Amino acid sequence: MRDRNVGTMADQLSELYRDFLTGSYDCVDRIVLNGNYSVCYSPGGFRCWWRQLHHGSEQELDNAHLMRMAGRFSRRVRGYAKANGIPIIDCGPDDRKHEIAEEYLEKNPSARGVFMILVARAPATVWEVRRSKQGVIQNLESKRAFINHYSFHIMDPDWGHITFKLAGHPPFGAQIMLNGHEYVACRARANGIPFTKEGNCFTIIDQPADLAKVADTLSDSRTIGRLSQVCERWIYSACLCFALDLEEQRRSGFHYQYSVYQIEYSRNLIFRRGAQMEEIAQGIIDRTRGRLNVKLLKTIFGSKGRPNWRQNRKRPRLEVVVERPQYDLTIFKLHFGKLTLKVYTKGEHVLRIEVVLHNAKELRCGRLLEKFPPIVTRLKQIANQFLDHVYAMDATFISDATLDELPRPSCLGNTKIGGIDINKPRTRTVLNAVLSLACAPRGFTVSEFAASMQSMGDPTLLQYDTRRAAYDLKKLRAKNLLAKLGHSRRYSVPFDAIRTIGALVILREKVLRPILAGVGNRKTGRKPLNCSLIDQHYETIRQDMFTLFEDLRIAA
Repeated sequence: MRDRNVGTMADQLSELYRDFLTGSYDCVDRIVLNGNYSVCYSPGGFRCWWRQLHHGSEQELDNAHLMRMAGRFSRRVRGYAKANGIPIIDCGPDDRKHEIAEEYLEKNPSARGVFMILVARAPATVWEVRRSKQGVIQNLESKRAFINHYSFHIMDPDWGHITFKLAGHPPFGAQIMLNGHEYVACRARANGIPFTKEGNCFTIIDQPADLAKVADTLSDSRTIGRLSQVCERWIYSACLCFALDLEEQRRSGFHYQYSVYQIEYSRNLIFRRGAQMEEIAQGIIDRTRGRLNVKLLKTIFGSKGRPNWRQNRKRPRLEVVVERPQYDLTIFKLHFGKLTLKVYTKGEHVLRIEVVLHNAKELRCGRLLEKFPPIVTRLKQIANQFLDHVYAMDATFISDATLDELPRPSCLGNTKIGGIDINKPRTRTVLNAVLSLACAPRGFTVSEFAASMQSMGDPTLLQYDTRRAAYDLKKLRAKNLLAKLGHSRRYSVPFDAIRTIGALVILREKVLRPILAGVGNRKTGRKPLNCSLIDQHYETIRQDMFTLFEDLRIAA
């Protein structure tokens, strides 16, 4: 029975399993912004700023005074923390700073404002001054150095737990880390929408459509103002003030400009039954991992399995936050440059599809804060494209006409091209390589395809170069199994072509090859204790094939 709370889905994979869902929502998850005062990142600009800060003088612009400024920052931060009872912790390189802050929040749920400061070393831009013996500045050079960074963990009324990380040396570069799920949770509480939240995921929602509307507000243009507002609310009065007091900030004109660095965008499918979700998720992963050439499939074993849903089962109290996963968690990852596509389960009932943008310059659509809505829109398109392609690989199809047409020669423009012979090992490797690149958000180039071919493990293809790759791709284009992206030199695999290529690979590798291998040996070993449904089908077909071969007088 279809749930009335589940509307039309944005992608075909979600639409396929809509009858098993109680709801779904899309949400911007982790947001990382960079804050910089651009004037201070050029030698001339830094000297102008320094003169404004010191009433027109450069007499104190040297390495000693720059270090003193960093030392003053440290003393002020530690003194303020001690005077106000705020814990300040020096962290090592392996410490998970966000988890330290979350553990503190569990014990102190009433914390507001700055509730913890963590100190750790990280690379940042610093300035080095070289003067002559007469005291004249000869060189002002920026370099990357490991210095102390101060992470101010803040509880904001609108965004929940946010983090401002500032470098301890001028030009005081900043990073602001926020979570879209925290913002949606705050807005949902304010609007009276009940929910159960586990970590950064809503696992049980009584009004899915209402919460989805709140989550969608993170994608509109007003989010630019919200992000700018929360940054301006804290960064000057609670963070930068330890390096430059408010009067020094005003006098020197120090002002941050914000840009997008990292974003995570997720689609969350909420299933009625946890066991049913587990079966569907594992089935999708098992059937597509080989076709996508997934190099990383990580399973984290929890402390208990997912329970089957019962009608009389008591629902947990709403707004309960569970921090540690208790169930078996399988993470399905695909990396494409600075983009990562992930599929994994959250809690008992949620299947999450996530697009992780590690660096906003990967999308080539700008990184300023004003570009936040187009970036989110592009990530949503990538999520839809990824799920459509996974659906195509999971629901392959090929017609009789296609099987007959593939080996025949064809034309690409005025050039006559040879056919595609699936019986040749190189052709099968080409199809597998194309399938593994099908989910690439920006398509792929000839060189990327050649590298994928070389990584397939066939020793005969170690010398496979771009010339051979261009020829093989041209054959696929002639059969409409590949498309060129506009006037670029990148290629993409159309939806119907993914289904066709997937069917060809499965027929050859998963049907014909194992059946013919099994028919050639009448004697089988001991039957395995755990025999899957597919293995049972193989055995049934194998037995029937013996009779068919005898009737057709084929020697097995």
